[in-house]
Amino acid sequence: MKISTKGRYGLRLMVSLAAHADEGPVGVDVLSREQAISSNYIHVLMGSLTAAGLARSLRGPNGGYELSRSPGEISALDVVAALEGAIDLASCVGSAGSCDRSVDCTTREVWSKVAAAVESVLEELTLDKMVRSGVHNESIEYYI
Repeated sequence: MKISTKGRYGLRLMVSLAAHADEGPVGVDVLSREQAISSNYIHVLMGSLTAAGLARSLRGPNGGYELSRSPGEISALDVVAALEGAIDLASCVGSAGSCDRSVDCTTREVWSKVAAAVESVLEELTLDKMVRSGVHNESIEYYI
C-alpha cells in the first residue's frame, strides 16, 4: 500500500491549517513556504478538501484557507479518504464481487484486517493530536 502525494501533502496542509486554527485564514504563500508545496498543487488539494467539507476558502487580501471544523473533529482518515478514496489493500476488500475467489479466499481476511487496522489508526489521529505531538513542538537534543 502506498499513499500518493495527494494524501501525504494534503494531510500536511491540513495539519498546518490546524496549527494556525486560531489565526484565521492561512494564505497559500504561507502554506507553500511552510510545507514546500507549490501554490498550484495547494489549490488542487485544497479544492478536493473544500469539496469534502473539511476546509473552506476565503477570498480577498486577507483570504486563504481554513478548517471548516475544529481540529479535534477532523481525523487523518477524513483527510486521506477525501483525497485517496477508500483504503482497500486489494479490490476484493471493498467489493467482494470483484473477485471470483473472494468467498473462499484464504488471504482476503488478511487484507481486510490490515485495511481495518490502518483505518483505525488514521481515525484515532485528529488534526489536533497531530499538531500537539508534532515535530515543531518538540525540542531536539543531540548527544555526543
